[in-house]
Amino acid sequence: MLLHLDASARRSSFSRRLSKAYADAWRAAHPGAGYVYRDLAADPVPHIGEAWTELCDHVLENEITDIARYEEAATTPARRAAWAIVKPLLDEVVAADVVLIGTPMYNFSIPSSLKAWIDQITFPKMSLKGRSFVVTGARGGAYGPGTPREPYDHEERYLRDFFKGHFAVEDVTFVHAELVNARLDPALFHLRDRHEESLAAALETASSLGSALASPSSGAEIRS
Repeated sequence: MLLHLDASARRSSFSRRLSKAYADAWRAAHPGAGYVYRDLAADPVPHIGEAWTELCDHVLENEITDIARYEEAATTPARRAAWAIVKPLLDEVVAADVVLIGTPMYNFSIPSSLKAWIDQITFPKMSLKGRSFVVTGARGGAYGPGTPREPYDHEERYLRDFFKGHFAVEDVTFVHAELVNARLDPALFHLRDRHEESLAAALETASSLGSALASPSSGAEIRS
């Protein structure tokens, strides 16, 4: 099953174009397989609250590592309300073979909408090993290896480190379109061609990756 998330505040954005290219290719390559779409900007996930921290404390204190047992932590009305938010999000991730995230870089990092989703689905010593994560991103400048702004890339570095370091996910892939501000910023107009090249390459890569992955388990199509 493919879990497809978009986080851009723009309805028409480069990160959405890239995630759609991947998703369209994936669905064409795996007809009948499960598909879940969630727009984190249009339908935001609530930020975590104190009851969520109590769920995590219970899981940690009782050494619960089986995701199917997390619900045992919902022992009070407040915790049950917090769990009601977590459960559908967590069910989607657990069911997914591939988690596709379309996200821009905002202020050197990720949108708060994506961070809220990550926070809600994350529990102590939690493993999502065996799944693939694909991130299709767009950045206003150039942040690739060897560029002056590479040290300021707290988007890819954070996501890669978190998915691998906390979720134990080994298969994490990033596809970026860079220099998107060259379309608007007069100071960057001379880099417009480089942006167009980056976008074209990213779209091609996203589509190729979407059609290349191994066939996932089948399931019903769901839209959130």
